[in-house]
Amino acid sequence: MTVTRAAKRTAARLGAVVLTGALLAACGSSTDGASGDGAGGEVTITVDLFGSFGYKEAGLYAEYEKLHPGVTIKQTDTEDEADYWKSLQTRLAGGGGLADVQGIEVGRIASVAKEQAERFEDLRKYGADALEEQFAPAKWAAATGGGGEVLGLGTDVGPEALCYRADLFKQAGLPTDREELAKKWATWDGYLELGKQYKAKAPGKHAWIDSVGSLYSIMIGQEKERYYDASGKLIWQDNPALRTAWDHSVEAARSGLSAKLDQWSPQWNQAFAAGSFATIPCPAWMLGYIKGQAGDAGKGKWDVAALPGGAGNWGGSYLAVPKAARHKKEAYELIKWLTAPEQQTRLFEKQGNFPSATGAIEKVAGAKDAYFSGAPIGKIFGDAAKAAPVQVLGVHDQNIAQQITNALSEVERKGTSPEEAWSNAKKGVENTLG
Repeated sequence: MTVTRAAKRTAARLGAVVLTGALLAACGSSTDGASGDGAGGEVTITVDLFGSFGYKEAGLYAEYEKLHPGVTIKQTDTEDEADYWKSLQTRLAGGGGLADVQGIEVGRIASVAKEQAERFEDLRKYGADALEEQFAPAKWAAATGGGGEVLGLGTDVGPEALCYRADLFKQAGLPTDREELAKKWATWDGYLELGKQYKAKAPGKHAWIDSVGSLYSIMIGQEKERYYDASGKLIWQDNPALRTAWDHSVEAARSGLSAKLDQWSPQWNQAFAAGSFATIPCPAWMLGYIKGQAGDAGKGKWDVAALPGGAGNWGGSYLAVPKAARHKKEAYELIKWLTAPEQQTRLFEKQGNFPSATGAIEKVAGAKDAYFSGAPIGKIFGDAAKAAPVQVLGVHDQNIAQQITNALSEVERKGTSPEEAWSNAKKGVENTLG
């Protein structure tokens, strides 16, 4: 998943329950020696995530508990990754209220590796350095601290495609074949043009896309350099690729193609079942989210096609163990198991989270998804993962992205001029970065 998340992975996720730091206080901190909760060596491992990584839904927690008698896993999660990250920072600063396992969205991992390494366990202590060859080099390197510390294990990545409602396309007189559509929207200009055709004939009040923020996020996910360059210099204001993503998003807003929905909001969740939009930029982890929100009634109505403009990545996450965790060794054993190729393969097959473990990527190549009209998701997302650029990750990627999508929302919702909205984005970034 994740999340890009922004993921984000961010990360888009299923069945979330918002949980404040106060409610987590029982997780508390203790010494490295703490390994059990009571008599008989029984251990409760606490896991705190944003949205749903799919572990519970795929039955992985239940299987782990069966394989490890005496172990109980308790998960809490927060739907909005920005809220989750803010709460996590508060708890890290105070040293209390932390779970044994904390999820980290890919847009935050640079902050952990470059600024907060002292607050997380170096997993080499438990043998994690032996796992390096199991992961794609870029995925592994992003969670490596300046002193070589291994600060997290990779869960998924977010290769991008486009999910669409074939039934709504048919009602509007548009093609429904995924290969034909991929040719028609080979470019983002082609995608917007098809959207205008859809709008002219769309049934009811069905929009072309959920929000211009999701359009921006998927487009910027196709770029190697977005907010920082490889040297760590901020480049977002002068990055032509970012301005192209901005301009296309503005065009979608001004053309009335958007349903104007805040991603992860209750209204957005309800819109999947209501069929309020015909297309949504779709990193692999979005598949499980769509299934959860659209339900059984959506089976066979959705399909997946290759993304306009080439491959990209949006989201993906890590599992980390805070220094203040109560059960560090047990937490490591759990995340080692959850991120192993076998479990990543099963998670993709059940939830759509595309694996970051190289062995799992090969295993899912032939996967198809009946819910999405039999789409060959293993090939679609596998091809995208192979072609996606290795992105430069900056310390404040998520913060900058949030300010830009906030500004695009002003254009979309309030009719704010693009010039004023861009100025507001600049001020927001300046205030955020200090």
